[in-house]
Amino acid sequence: MAARMLLSRVKLDAVFPRLMATKADFEKAKSQLLRLTKEPTNEEKLRIYALFKQSTEGHCTTPKPSAFNFVNKVKWEAWNQLGDLTQDDAQEQYIKMVDKLNATETETVPSPELHVQETDYETLVLTKQNNMTTIRLNRPSRKNAINVQMYHDIMRALGEAKDDDSTLVVFTGTGDYYCSGNDLENFNIPLDHMETVAQESSLLLKKFVATFIDFPKPLVGMINGPAVGISVTILGLFDLVYAADSATFHTPFTKLGQSPEGCSSYTFPKIMGIPKASELLLFNKKISAREAYDLNLVTEVFPTNTFEREAWHRLQNYATLPNKALHLSRQLLHQLKRETLHKTNEAECQLLKQMWLSPECASAIATFFQRKTSKL
Repeated sequence: MAARMLLSRVKLDAVFPRLMATKADFEKAKSQLLRLTKEPTNEEKLRIYALFKQSTEGHCTTPKPSAFNFVNKVKWEAWNQLGDLTQDDAQEQYIKMVDKLNATETETVPSPELHVQETDYETLVLTKQNNMTTIRLNRPSRKNAINVQMYHDIMRALGEAKDDDSTLVVFTGTGDYYCSGNDLENFNIPLDHMETVAQESSLLLKKFVATFIDFPKPLVGMINGPAVGISVTILGLFDLVYAADSATFHTPFTKLGQSPEGCSSYTFPKIMGIPKASELLLFNKKISAREAYDLNLVTEVFPTNTFEREAWHRLQNYATLPNKALHLSRQLLHQLKRETLHKTNEAECQLLKQMWLSPECASAIATFFQRKTSKL
């Protein structure tokens, strides 16, 4: 009997240190997650959230959120998909995932061609060199998706560029993507705040697009990778658009129960004709850089491996043109259509507000999120 009790005590002593170590590792992982400087992707964040909930509360038993509460619904589904995974196993997976993120984290390094200024922009890198102001979208872990903060940062950067000595203003992206469109976090809307958020979002979008309409200097897009949604439609307001041949252009509005914005309902038919514009804006066709060039949406396409060198060299030559002559000539080209663009912007934002409040939009976005989480 004494021997059996001793054996039992030995087994407990062998297990107990491992459990204590696991708990310590879990607490350490929680701290490491907060210290990450590179933001995890949407898929990673959902997985981390689900594993944390499973580790601390067990399998999902809470009611499923409303279809209008998009983000909470997606988070609930990610947690629910873990099923009966034990808390210990969930904790172990959580620790491994955070360790992996911590081990692979690297700082974002801007293109060597540009001298980076220290700025207080949260989502951008602002560069001023050789008569050019460059606005670099800088959320590579989110594929440079535009959140509310980035909308405000871009407007502020354009306001600063409007008054500086630059000849050109250039937009490009950090990493492999130019911009993946709106961040899904923008759709985290509680049901009882839908109308308020839709109104505020409509006004923000209207102000954002108006900033481009009224901007007095030449705008250049350096499309270094895939572009989605408003990052595509706004290109109709640019003066030059250079693209790497790996870039793609996609405006999946109707697929998400929404409608065009960025004045694309006016600019795209003018640029490429109604049938081709309809393929993009109504039927969600994704096109390559070469196809975008054929449709006059892109000025020139460069090989991806020489894109940075060739395109920047071209722009540096343009930036030496006489400043006043270039700006006044540019304004002459745009002045007659400015009123039409503002009216188009107003109409698009009003329609979008209606669409955001519709059950069709809620269902389409929920389906999109469902597909995203099913790939986790």
